[in-house]
Amino acid sequence: MPLDDSGWSGGGGGGGRAPSRNVMGGTLEACSLSPMTGFFRNGCCDTSREDVGSHTVCVVMTREFLAFSKQAGNDLSTPMPEYGFPGLKPGDRWCLCAPRWQEALDANSAPRVVLRATHEGALQYCELVDLKRYAIDLS
Repeated sequence: MPLDDSGWSGGGGGGGRAPSRNVMGGTLEACSLSPMTGFFRNGCCDTSREDVGSHTVCVVMTREFLAFSKQAGNDLSTPMPEYGFPGLKPGDRWCLCAPRWQEALDANSAPRVVLRATHEGALQYCELVDLKRYAIDLS
């Protein structure tokens, strides 16, 4: 599917639009339904112009990354029931903001990546070669 003027494809899926693409050029796969993730809270790392954080990288949480994120001001491990957020633990999959993944990579704290569930929009912030180095789904 061609990118629109903002560089994004997708936008939550549905509506007769072509399916969103992952960084490998295939159809974007689900990242996690439990916990429910994604900018649209549909389990996918899909995106749109409204997603200013680019929640496009499907990652597998690690203790190291959760500590890094908390120190950087984004506590992902503490539950916030008032927002329906259970808090993340190592092993959970989550749609992470691409700039945050890049920041973690630069700090040697990047979590592993699920390429088939990582939206092509992540490539505006991250290099494919770096995402592949951290991939859990390359054969």
